[in-house]
Amino acid sequence: MSERIRLTEVSKQYVANKKATPALALDGIDLLIEAGEVYGLIGRSGAGKSTLLRMINGLEAPTSGQVLVDGVDVQTLSPGELRTLRHGIGMVFQQFSLWNSRTVYGNIATPLKIAGWKDADISRRVGELLDFVGLGGKAFARPRQLSGGQKQRVGIARAIASRPSILLADEATSALDPQTTTEIVDLLRSVNREFGITIVVVTHEMDVISRLADRVSILSQGRVVESGEIHQILARPSHAVTQGLVGSYTRTALTDAEKTALRDRFGGRKISVAVDDVLVNSPVLSRLARENGVDFAVIQGGVARVKDQPYGQLSLALYGDDVAIDRFTADLSAQTEVTAW
Repeated sequence: MSERIRLTEVSKQYVANKKATPALALDGIDLLIEAGEVYGLIGRSGAGKSTLLRMINGLEAPTSGQVLVDGVDVQTLSPGELRTLRHGIGMVFQQFSLWNSRTVYGNIATPLKIAGWKDADISRRVGELLDFVGLGGKAFARPRQLSGGQKQRVGIARAIASRPSILLADEATSALDPQTTTEIVDLLRSVNREFGITIVVVTHEMDVISRLADRVSILSQGRVVESGEIHQILARPSHAVTQGLVGSYTRTALTDAEKTALRDRFGGRKISVAVDDVLVNSPVLSRLARENGVDFAVIQGGVARVKDQPYGQLSLALYGDDVAIDRFTADLSAQTEVTAW
């Protein structure tokens, strides 16, 4: 993949007045987003996610640092050059931001008219997009006649109408119910897959990130605290903020209190095992236990899938003599990550 977006040592301060202490919204952000991927930015409210997103299309300027889009420093662009850049960047909003005075057709057609498209080309493009987002029969409906999910479909169609190379989605599912959220996540994934558009999605919902993003950065108090491929972050979160976000999405990792409670309930030696392809697709646990003369019991854990990649954690109680357990643990460690506790 080629580089699409790069942020280097980006910081942003806001000053309410000359006497006020500057508020630090972003602090030394380094980020690389590759062409064609779906990149997630997740964090609690006030983490700086939306500020970071707005810097990509030049709506916010960094106090320091550099924002590059396709190798171009956004802050060096003239107003005319910045408008040209924005033609290649679509935007999807939490509250849809549709024009109520215009039909669905009119909402999607407007950015094309502004860009100077011919009427026949606009008509053809809008028809294609309405079919793509599943609203073929809603061309002349008004936004007030649509459900929330339908409004967001219109918003997505409008955002990709001029064939941008980048799509920015700012809390695009936060105003939707769970079923509609799933539908919009699937649609965004189709946008990425069908058109190769790079998507940067900002959200506080781990469930959205887990089903949509290829890679993710976790923000806290204006800093990136952890980054990586989504299945790795979910399987083995290392930062406390990430663990809290993952913990609210799936309870596979044990807290210290849970470990203490399980020690009291179960005998044997305890280990936690990271779930991956090897563990799911082959009987490695039972085979190694049999070969080493060890019995085990699964005392806690779970397995889920993200982009067809299994993740999770199993906690085991091991029974047998110490030498056999040591041998079993060593053999299992060669297959996946094992932590004794």
